[in-house]
Amino acid sequence: MKPTELRVALFSGNYNYVRDGANQALNLLVGHLLARGATVRVYSPTTATPAFAPTGDLVSVPAFALPGERGEYKIGRGLPARTRRDLDAFAPNLVHVSAPDLLGHAALTYARRRRIASVASLHTRFETYLRYYGVGFIEPLIERLLKRFYNRADRVVVPSPSIRTLLHRWGVTTPISIWSRGIDHDRFHPSRRSLDWRRSLGIADDAVAIGFLGRLVKEKGLGIFAKVTAELRRRGVAHKVLVVGKGPADQWFAEKAPGAVFAGFQSGDELGRAVASMDVFFNPSVTETFGNVTTEAMAAGVPVVAARATGAVDLIDEGVNGYLVDPTDVAGYADAIQRIVADPALRRRLGEAGHAKAASYRWDTANQAALDTYVELLDG
Repeated sequence: MKPTELRVALFSGNYNYVRDGANQALNLLVGHLLARGATVRVYSPTTATPAFAPTGDLVSVPAFALPGERGEYKIGRGLPARTRRDLDAFAPNLVHVSAPDLLGHAALTYARRRRIASVASLHTRFETYLRYYGVGFIEPLIERLLKRFYNRADRVVVPSPSIRTLLHRWGVTTPISIWSRGIDHDRFHPSRRSLDWRRSLGIADDAVAIGFLGRLVKEKGLGIFAKVTAELRRRGVAHKVLVVGKGPADQWFAEKAPGAVFAGFQSGDELGRAVASMDVFFNPSVTETFGNVTTEAMAAGVPVVAARATGAVDLIDEGVNGYLVDPTDVAGYADAIQRIVADPALRRRLGEAGHAKAASYRWDTANQAALDTYVELLDG
């Protein structure tokens, strides 16, 4: 099977209507596939005001808004007759599903009934979200449902070895391959650091800026982040909190982290400048499957303190480019950050080591691995 013979139907719960790491990875993958001569058609819920232009042909599928605090996200209603007719006309020889939602389940059923090869990719640890919204007790049930979903595919691709281990622990027996992630090394680089930009936000040149980067949603560990910075204040550790991003929990987080500087949403080279202008990157999230924001901080030469959880454990070498802490250990996080704040030489050494390690993460290499998985599966 040559790449030019591939006809890939890609199903996404959010291809471009809200910007996140998962859909940016999917768009970059589609760009890579198209550049290698494959034919791709994407099926996803859409909005009239997408966050960015989609890569490739995008077909809108019927959807409803997610109830509760996360109404910006949509759930595809499956494969109605009109969508199935479009899919039949496209005649894929491979179906790729990127979310375990109604649309993803329907796409796997479609592929099975028509004997079409299927790949499922895992981007987010959805089962962990529940603990942030008061329903963590059903997490074991969600894990069982996810096990069933991934066992229905012919191949699973995950971004990190720790996620492969997690799926094996759940009982997923489908063969699993690694589709890693890359970095824009020109954008995320130590040279992007800007004292002028920091000053414009009221951050002094000699202040140690502890950074958060990502959508402001509770499942990113905002509660732990706020508790840790409160502990640092209690200890008298001089620092400034720099928050880069926005989201539905903006106001909630601002109340929990008084005195923090909110730089808002940043993109492009401005995002690279914001990340490089941090002094410590703090990522207490346990929902990551890879940790794009962590590698971006590493590439920018910023030392990392992160939760000892999937994604981060594949990226952080303890005491070499950062520190890993048990996810809810507030004192442990504060100890690690305090150590970095107090020792500029350590801060510099950790940052340099992270920058060196991040150099191996390249989008072309990562996306070629996904393409190779497609071809291998079809050559079967």
